[in-house]
Amino acid sequence: MALMRIQKYLSERGICSRREAERLLQQGLIKVNGQVLRTLGAKVDPIKDKVEVDQRHVSGGPQKLYIKLHKPVGYVSSNPQAGEKEARTLIPLKERLYNVGRLDKDSSGLLLFTNDGVFAYRLTHPAFEHEKEYEVLLDRSVPSEEIARMSAGLPMLGKRTQPCRITRLGPRTLRFILREGMNRQIRRMCEKVGRRVLSLKRLRMHRFTLGNLPSGDWVHLPARQVQALLAEKAA
Repeated sequence: MALMRIQKYLSERGICSRREAERLLQQGLIKVNGQVLRTLGAKVDPIKDKVEVDQRHVSGGPQKLYIKLHKPVGYVSSNPQAGEKEARTLIPLKERLYNVGRLDKDSSGLLLFTNDGVFAYRLTHPAFEHEKEYEVLLDRSVPSEEIARMSAGLPMLGKRTQPCRITRLGPRTLRFILREGMNRQIRRMCEKVGRRVLSLKRLRMHRFTLGNLPSGDWVHLPARQVQALLAEKAA
């Protein structure tokens, strides 16, 4: 594997930002193969070198990656069938990555990928009760009393949906904020009140937002956000 600047190496592993890495270098808190490193432009071998930050061993094993993608409509999150396009193919990296949660073929928006099982667990396990935010366009307007019905919870797939927050953004546009993720939940909820979803876009998963990322594009997640998630406790 090619050598990598120490700042980039630590950032992509979610240890710290590149600017924070420079501060740690200046303070003599980074060691490579047992030697204190102080050179800002120094490079490391991500596989062979032993890297320590403030006496913590952080190297070894595959590089940890945390990526957000603006999934377009028409791509499946995983397990494509014949003729289907998989969202992972939009990220031109050779490392094995897994989607964090699902986003169905007819929906667009934020989809996260990682090779860090701890990160995926912390973001998706129900014990952490993380919010997911969506913008939904319906075929026709929905009365306030029906919004209240959906917000309170509806019977679905043998259980009842948890209460959620629904805000009206326009005559036919709603914002949903959920803490669960049943299969095609929002579409099924809208069907329960006689409405059909024309478009559904995920804007946020917990602290990770889609922002102005163009459709089909991807970026690495900020290291500080990754570390903040990994430090959280269950609700």
